Amino acid sequence: MPTETIGGPYLGVAVLCEKVLREADGVISLIRIVDRWNITGNTPEMPLSILRFTIVVMMKSGIHRGTARLTITPISPSGAAMPAIGSSVFFEGDDDRGIGAIVPIGLPAQESGVYWFDVAVDDQTFTRVPLRVVYQCNGPGNPSR
Repeated sequence: MPTETIGGPYLGVAVLCEKVLREADGVISLIRIVDRWNITGNTPEMPLSILRFTIVVMMKSGIHRGTARLTITPISPSGAAMPAIGSSVFFEGDDDRGIGAIVPIGLPAQESGVYWFDVAVDDQTFTRVPLRVVYQCNGPGNPSR
């Protein structure tokens, strides 16, 4: 007989995507999962760009019950914590039930490199989701032109 693992909540999905479809039966489809964003410009320095995408976090309750605080904290490539996005979520109480958070993001990106999104429930970090931002200068400031 298998032993039971006691704990929870459990992380099922944490992903960045372009679009989320929620069907009439409650099933969701993730469209264009991304982990890299290319930006082009005409200046040697990357201009401020607002990157628009959605982060999806799905978790199963396990033994976790009731209301909790889901927090997503972006971290810039230079290591600076950006303003966190938080919401109240409710774990129903059945082991296999949980939460599905669909959070639209407008990330103000001003430097290239890897942006991390720390995903936490009640201040306990469950994972980090990366997004690499690449800047390509196509203008007169490009030394290869």
